[in-house]
Amino acid sequence: MADEEKVLYTGGNGLLGRELKKLLLKSFFPSHLEFDVLNYSQMEDFLHGKNIKTLVHGAAFTSPPRVDKNPIKALETNIIGTSNVVRLCSQEGIRLVYISTDYVFKGDQGNYSEEDPVFPVNKYAWSKLGGECAVRMYDNSLIVRTSFGENQFPYEKAFIDQYTSRESVSTFARKLVEIIGSDLKGTIHVGSPRRSVLEYARSLGGSKVIDELSIHDVNFKVPEDTSLNCEKYRGLFGDKK
Repeated sequence: MADEEKVLYTGGNGLLGRELKKLLLKSFFPSHLEFDVLNYSQMEDFLHGKNIKTLVHGAAFTSPPRVDKNPIKALETNIIGTSNVVRLCSQEGIRLVYISTDYVFKGDQGNYSEEDPVFPVNKYAWSKLGGECAVRMYDNSLIVRTSFGENQFPYEKAFIDQYTSRESVSTFARKLVEIIGSDLKGTIHVGSPRRSVLEYARSLGGSKVIDELSIHDVNFKVPEDTSLNCEKYRGLFGDKK
């Protein structure tokens, strides 16, 4: 692992941020009040006197139904905020690792590779793709497409007809630490083998899952199969669980 004291993570109070704090004890996890991605001068001030070499951008507005209700917040946080982070990293010569989503794909085939065309089906995914576009403008960057959830499945229902490479946040966090410590650039997919959301829930010991749910039962657009081809990751880092 690279020097932890040279790593900064945005979104430290989120699910992934809380998990990474257990693994990167000496890294920086500023709060939104300390490091607001919509406040460029504040971000500059926070970096002053710190020898940050890698910035992991995990802060995002992530709930698809909430984004549908408030798309401007997603525009500001996920696109404008990410553009500010790209500008900051470019200005300071910092490597940027951007946490993206499997939802950038249309979801009509699954097993998506890093080279496959993207086509979001909901506004949340469009906003994350907008962030990807900004990150692609900066050569010293890595886009990590993934899907993760809580270590214990928190719901009583799970989709029987949505397929994914989702894994627990603790599993993904361990993989991300290795990626942060590498010098990889470009795009990489990280996740489990393809399975339904119900199978994923049960793999976590989802004793709360007492009923099945269809993607057609909810009032927001859900892609059917966004499972990821993670051969590139396995070739570089091995098949870790």
